[in-house]
Amino acid sequence: MGAASKAGDLLFKAFVGGLGVTTIYLTATFSVNVYRGLSWHKAQSKNEKEGSVVQQEE
Repeated sequence: MGAASKAGDLLFKAFVGGLGVTTIYLTATFSVNVYRGLSWHKAQSKNEKEGSVVQQEE
């Protein structure tokens, strides 16, 4: 039963390590997506403001 216990322990550690790596990956990609979304939103707002100025000049 000792070998099975060690195998189970190793499997559990690999599983928990995989969860840790997945958590770090998802956190990083979420942060990048939030940054891109905010940048996109800022660009859209800037375009709308510039467009309204152009329309007023015409």
